[in-house]
Amino acid sequence: MLWDKTQDILKDTLSSSVYNLWIEPLKCLEVRDDSIYLLSPDRYFSAYVAQKFLSVIEATVKESGSVQRRVVLCEDDRAAKSESAAPKAQLRLPTVPQNNSSIRALHPRYTFNEFMVGESNILAESACKAISMHDDSFGSCLYINSTTGLGKSHLTHAIAHRVFKESPMTRLHYVTAQQFAAEMVRNIQTKTMDSFKQKYHDQCDMLLVEDVHSLTGKKKTQEELNEVLDCLIKSGKRVVMTSNQTPRELVGIDNDFRSRMSSGLVTSIREPDAATRFRIVEKKATLHQLGIDEDGVDYLAQHIRGDVRKVESAIVAIRAKSRLMGGQVDMDMIRQVVAEVVGGDKVLTIAMISDLIASQFKVSLGDMKSKSRKKSLTFPRQVAMFLCRKYTDDSLAEIGRAFNRDHSTVLHSIKKVTTMTARDASVNAQLELLNGKVKNL
Repeated sequence: MLWDKTQDILKDTLSSSVYNLWIEPLKCLEVRDDSIYLLSPDRYFSAYVAQKFLSVIEATVKESGSVQRRVVLCEDDRAAKSESAAPKAQLRLPTVPQNNSSIRALHPRYTFNEFMVGESNILAESACKAISMHDDSFGSCLYINSTTGLGKSHLTHAIAHRVFKESPMTRLHYVTAQQFAAEMVRNIQTKTMDSFKQKYHDQCDMLLVEDVHSLTGKKKTQEELNEVLDCLIKSGKRVVMTSNQTPRELVGIDNDFRSRMSSGLVTSIREPDAATRFRIVEKKATLHQLGIDEDGVDYLAQHIRGDVRKVESAIVAIRAKSRLMGGQVDMDMIRQVVAEVVGGDKVLTIAMISDLIASQFKVSLGDMKSKSRKKSLTFPRQVAMFLCRKYTDDSLAEIGRAFNRDHSTVLHSIKKVTTMTARDASVNAQLELLNGKVKNL
């Protein structure tokens, strides 16, 4: 009862997003005269709550029970036993290496169970699951790239959660590329590079490195990380890297380092399709205990594309507005949130993209849809089909009909433009420019 009353007060005191993320997962194990024991998902969750919210929780517990109690965060229901009765840590055998894992704080909900799988990310998700279980189906080196907000960090957090659950003695190091660089610089300044190399070469079973694109131009850090990758990969250890670009697209990167990053599976996470976005909206609404009908979910799924964090932002805003309106959610409210919070992203159509390409290449829309095979019309037509496939949810057949072609012609055009982009820098630059213009429609 004490914790229930405390939660009710905290729910009104803290923002809904903070409460749902950091307070709601806590479960009361035991209440004593001087203490209250709360069960948290893991020790990293406990560390964050202790740092950010412990004083607020303790003050609210006192307000709820009129007695000052110490709040103790536990990761195991047996931890509620008195500290004096707690068993000593098991002694480590001389042949067993000490677990010196170093990781970033893990988000408690960034697990494989919470990750929404679709056509756009199924390969990346499958590879991450395999590598977390020491399954070499996809190899022991994985490189994932995508734009922001599509799930790279979610998957790397999920790997760490799974590894610590299934193989807690795994020596896992989880860092951003910038953290790796800063750590290297500190060790150079303190003349302790031997311990730095020992940590990553000899005392590491699994390495997760996020945002390797931030190392562009940092030659010394690239050399050091390349040396680490070489050692780990040759030793059969597991390596996962993430970036906002493929290794081939990174600039200011040493070729040897680029080759090492590409030595295993390189996979991309694309923007989720309409069906996956629908399921993401449903999932987020359920997590926030928000009732949205099918039409509302569909509207959000159609109008919020790309960065999945935008969905969370919209759901939080809708929940806040609905609480002010007595818990009611209607389409006007949803439209208002999409326009104000998300920015009212337009749903791109084949017609919008076709008009843009026709104007950019200075050809008429009628000529572009004609049967003519002139190069001055063929290339714009192929680019238009490529971009329609990329930015709309229309099928190959629907795109083909819009240009008086069949689906096989659309497929050929997509392959043609993809090949030209990879081989011709000028075509690649032209496509980048057109991508920006399409996004600004």
